[in-house]
Amino acid sequence: MNRNAATFTAPASTAEIRSVVLVGPQGTGKSALIEQLATGQLGHVKEAEEASTQLGVVTAHHEATNTAVTLVDTPGRPDFVGDVRAGLRAADAVLFVVAAGSGIDEATRMLWRECAAVGIPRAVAVTQLELARADWDQVVAECGRVFGEAVPIGLPVLDGQHLTGVLDLLEQVGHDASGEQRALTEEESARVEEHRGSLIEAIIETSEDEGLLDRYLSGEELELDGLRADLRTAVATARFFPIVPVNPPTGVGVPALMDLIVHAFPSPDRAWLPTVMTRDGAPADALAADPDGPLVAQVIRTTTDPYVGRLSLVRIFSGTLRADDRLHVSGHLEWVVGHEVEGRPGHDVDDERLGQLTSPVPGGMAQRDSAIAGELVLVTKLTSAETSDTLTAAGDNRVVEPWLLPEPLLPVAISAAATKDEDKLAGALQRLISEDLTLRLDRNAETHQLVVWTMGPAQVDDVLARLQEAHHVEVTTEPVRTSMRETFVRPVQVQGRLVKQSGGHGQYAVVQLEIEPRERGAGFEFGDKVVGGAVPRNYIPSVEKGLRTQLAEGVLAGYPCVDVRVTLVDGKAHSVDSSDMAFQNAAAQALREAANESTVSLLEPVDLIEVTVADEFVGAVMADLRGRRAQVQGTAPADLEGHTIVRAEVPQHELSRYPIDLRSVSHGSGSFTREFVRYDYLPASLARDLTG
Repeated sequence: MNRNAATFTAPASTAEIRSVVLVGPQGTGKSALIEQLATGQLGHVKEAEEASTQLGVVTAHHEATNTAVTLVDTPGRPDFVGDVRAGLRAADAVLFVVAAGSGIDEATRMLWRECAAVGIPRAVAVTQLELARADWDQVVAECGRVFGEAVPIGLPVLDGQHLTGVLDLLEQVGHDASGEQRALTEEESARVEEHRGSLIEAIIETSEDEGLLDRYLSGEELELDGLRADLRTAVATARFFPIVPVNPPTGVGVPALMDLIVHAFPSPDRAWLPTVMTRDGAPADALAADPDGPLVAQVIRTTTDPYVGRLSLVRIFSGTLRADDRLHVSGHLEWVVGHEVEGRPGHDVDDERLGQLTSPVPGGMAQRDSAIAGELVLVTKLTSAETSDTLTAAGDNRVVEPWLLPEPLLPVAISAAATKDEDKLAGALQRLISEDLTLRLDRNAETHQLVVWTMGPAQVDDVLARLQEAHHVEVTTEPVRTSMRETFVRPVQVQGRLVKQSGGHGQYAVVQLEIEPRERGAGFEFGDKVVGGAVPRNYIPSVEKGLRTQLAEGVLAGYPCVDVRVTLVDGKAHSVDSSDMAFQNAAAQALREAANESTVSLLEPVDLIEVTVADEFVGAVMADLRGRRAQVQGTAPADLEGHTIVRAEVPQHELSRYPIDLRSVSHGSGSFTREFVRYDYLPASLARDLTG
């Protein structure tokens, strides 16, 4: 983006602010649509590739109403759903971009349901109507089935494979390619008359005017101004969801869409606001989008800019944010997920000085002295602020609840390509974790791997690219190793003997042990049956200590040994050469000598997973699970209509690529959760593959 200074007309009140986030799959034309909406200069623009992995933001000025319209662009790939949800927090309304002929994918359906749960206003923009496979009536029917009260407010005018205009059903006028209003032709009037009744009936059904239906049924001609007002109110309160045809590359239909955004989407003082709490976790007073109120803002996204350094995208919910303000920064992600998050510890920082305040506008960045409630701005030099953190005035103890966080379930093991980059890698990963809530870092002490948990392969590629390009760290990846366990599978008796003499005091200890397997999860148990003082009582704790140390290190393949009972039954000591260390070493030696492929087996971790999937793909999911050595526990209806929950216990090793494979086998309709349940015996045929 051009970072030169640009002009900007600041809103004088929240009534002059609109913010909308555009969502939809990659390739639907979101980026091109935002460019047309932002510039207001209709004409052919290059179709964007929409391969962005982060939020894009631009604020345009709508001159006719003196309204600042902030447009938030979101990644189209499902791996970046975390940025989509951040975009939902940043905006007050959602524009779903649907490509005609491509259908509505499962990710879009799920996102619509999430929006419905919180009651955020929505509209649908239909693109790619000029393609041969596109069918307007078909896509409208699908929107109605999937989205509910989604009704067209305009009809496309097609000339062969070109969208040349839009017919306004309510106003009964046409809009040409430049957005200019014109009269309808006779044929167009017939089309409008055919569909206008359905629109008016939908407006009546969602109207707050209880007498409107009676007047309509009695044949009374309803006033256009009243219908227009009812439509806009229903859209703003998420009771009606308009469908509009647009062509992002040429801008056809964009003026009507911008009119809808400005007149029907809510201003911040009429929009849904997030929950706030005090720093001790207690509920706080609800927010109000009042520029004169106390300052409460939230960091929506943090990035590192090569020119200005740390850059924070901030949504102001209450009060006024001023350049050079001194702020309190508060972040407590652990309140939401219920545990401390690696790389994201709870923190409170007083007296953080605000840097430059800018608005991203067409053509560059507009310098700001202040910004009011409802605005979305960029802030520099917030060194302690991380994504989802709350910004308040000093002494204010309120914290904005973070948005819904998806669980990263695809792991990748990363290591520095060169020893000199190891320290840089640790710092770079911490920076990425602080910027992106959907990344999780796991330093596995057993496998000695640094594991980054992600949402999918596209995010893995993005992480690797950012490490190299932004942080100049070369890394290598490798398969994630499974943390195994060992256990004894049959009773065994063994002697551990340590007899050494090399001048001075020697080392002498002999122990006779009985080793028995225990039930899974029973742990280690030590006992002794020594009689006659064969092993002095003061050395028996030394035997136990040596056993515990060796069990922790492993007895056969280097994995911790669990669920075993060891009994000291006999032994020998020397009055001079015996010692605490000698008996520790003798006990450890006995365990190692007792361990072989006939006495010790490997245990693999097993997770309980719950897969939520569309009913039509349940059979495919269960067949896939059986191929992963899963024990299917059963199925149950999901809370989501048309979906089923499949419960199964699956070895962790079989889940390393499950997020990718589930997306394929369920056609994107599946999601899952996982939690560790136990260790279980690893089949001998797989032991060599999994242990390397």
